[in-house]
Amino acid sequence: MKHPEEYRGKEVIVLGLAKSGLQVAKVLHAAGAAVTVNDQKPREECPEAAELEAAGIKVICGGHPDNLVHPGVELLVKNPGIPYRAAPIVKAGELGIPVVTEVEVAQHLCRAPMIGITGSNGKTTTTTWVGKLLAAAGMKPIVAGNIGTPLCEAAQAAQEDHWMVVELSSFQLKGTEDFHPRVACLLNITETHLDYHGDLDDYIASKSKLFANQTPDDTAVLNWDDPVCRSLVPYIQSSILPFSMQEQLQTGVYVMPPYLPELEDKQERRIVYTDEQGITHDILPVHQIGLPGRFNVENALAAAAIAIAAGVPVSMLAGPLTDFKGVEHRLEFVKEHHGVAYYNNSKATNAKATSMALTSFEQPIVLIAGGLDRGSDYLELVPFFEGGVKAAVLLGETKEKLAHAAEQAGLKDIVLVNNGEDAAAVLASAVKQAAELAEPGDVVLLSPACASWDMFNSFETRGRIFKEAVHNL
Repeated sequence: MKHPEEYRGKEVIVLGLAKSGLQVAKVLHAAGAAVTVNDQKPREECPEAAELEAAGIKVICGGHPDNLVHPGVELLVKNPGIPYRAAPIVKAGELGIPVVTEVEVAQHLCRAPMIGITGSNGKTTTTTWVGKLLAAAGMKPIVAGNIGTPLCEAAQAAQEDHWMVVELSSFQLKGTEDFHPRVACLLNITETHLDYHGDLDDYIASKSKLFANQTPDDTAVLNWDDPVCRSLVPYIQSSILPFSMQEQLQTGVYVMPPYLPELEDKQERRIVYTDEQGITHDILPVHQIGLPGRFNVENALAAAAIAIAAGVPVSMLAGPLTDFKGVEHRLEFVKEHHGVAYYNNSKATNAKATSMALTSFEQPIVLIAGGLDRGSDYLELVPFFEGGVKAAVLLGETKEKLAHAAEQAGLKDIVLVNNGEDAAAVLASAVKQAAELAEPGDVVLLSPACASWDMFNSFETRGRIFKEAVHNL
């Protein structure tokens, strides 16, 4: 797309409000564009509308007027969550009007180099960790995107000596054309959001746009253990810095000795980095990483590789990798009650994320799971249920499917919580029933394996209600 200032006097549609819509509308209005913001929610559910109208920006709530998109429109900037089948987007495509997300606008505003991080799981933890690593090295990171400050707002504030550390979803990346991060990281790929993308190929293609505009002077950080990530290598023009838990790399960040079945008895593992000259640098022992779980070892490898690509000295990595204790709703310790430890992993919105969480504990687990039904049968969880889950308390649209998977794993204690109009009461009931099944030394883990939208408006809401219920035991 053009630079925002090139839209002076031109008509631009911003589709969808919320934080990102608010900021991008302000940016384009300040650049002189004739901005119309449209949201299908009723006016009373659009608190941002008044602020925009006070600034002289036209706002239309309550639906998408038939004449909203017309041949005179120069650009449509969509909220990432709005599907491409929405009528205004379909019409824009028919008229040849560019459709982008906020990421594209921010790209043209930002003077700082960008680090883009995406993947099916681990984005927020890794992005936050990278911010800590760069801050410890005095590199002035601004953490933005899917977390923290809206990207356009952060991009406007960034100076040349800052680093923008940006968490990006497939929804955001699908609507990009010129986005060009200095360092781009793909953490992993698993089947998710297929209701939005239609199929796995579109999901992978959207994630891959992270690398589309990189040059040989840039760096692509890839999970070498993920076959989809490795399959992208022939299409990437930038320098590749891999990370691995399972392979000793000629160049890259990896665990030594690797996590292989024949080496499982070896307890002393270390994270190391082998540079382009073949020199191996020790970073820290795996057991010193500040977050539990093998998947957080993978997140630590990714964060270290990204930081190295951005110029952080290897000698400065160990401290932040040790000191960082995690992000809310991601394997977050809540409290211990009557000898039982309670953990909030509400961000586990797919089966892969829950399976990773289930491998993080040696103690017996009472699992609370269930939520929005996106068509999965959850049978991939069976071996993980067999590995350490002693009981399951299930709720939401998927509770019967999860119960079937639990039965396949041989679980005897399976509780299906009755649905009700009060979602908070349903989750509180699940917590109470899990507490009754748990014994001292056990873990009660909320790790839903599903999105929250059948009962809650976000995984954050679900996690906070879980924590409140735990504190009320």
